[in-house]
Amino acid sequence: MKMHRNEVSRRAAVRIAGLVSATALLAACASMGGGGPKAEARLEARSGSAVTGTVSFQGVGQKLRVEARIAGLTPGEHGFHVHEAGDCSAPDASSAKGHFNPAGRAHGHHGGSDRHAGDMPNLVADASGRANISAEVDMLSLTEGPAGILNRSVVIHADPDDYKSQPAGNSGKRVACGTIRAVAGAGAGY
Repeated sequence: MKMHRNEVSRRAAVRIAGLVSATALLAACASMGGGGPKAEARLEARSGSAVTGTVSFQGVGQKLRVEARIAGLTPGEHGFHVHEAGDCSAPDASSAKGHFNPAGRAHGHHGGSDRHAGDMPNLVADASGRANISAEVDMLSLTEGPAGILNRSVVIHADPDDYKSQPAGNSGKRVACGTIRAVAGAGAGY
């Protein structure tokens, strides 16, 4: 069976289009897991609590994805913040200092623009004391230095953040603290 030149050209074009589509699809799938830098904080109990867990940070576009898996909380809402110092050595986590606030703004709602950079959504613990969250936040970067969160801490508080009281949202005592560290092999700063 003899094919005409137009039929051969059409089939070649269809094959090339299929290869281009497959390549684009594979590239999109490879990027879905997020190729940005990563960091993690392993939380330790403070202030006599039994709270433990892990908080991870990953660059996603111009934001950071924050994912936390926490156990040992009292049921209900809990303040959740990045703090200035990466020192969790004090029994009450006071060594972590105040909220991370490089711009010197007032405390506020995590979704607003006039707030501490370290203000994040409240965690909500279920009846068994477990809380999981996945949220994207801005105003944070996975770098060291004055504007970055590497080697700072993440703190969970006993009470909910009211997003308005100064300087820290009336969140109560610090029940867990962990230092934010870069994950090896996850890329350079963001």
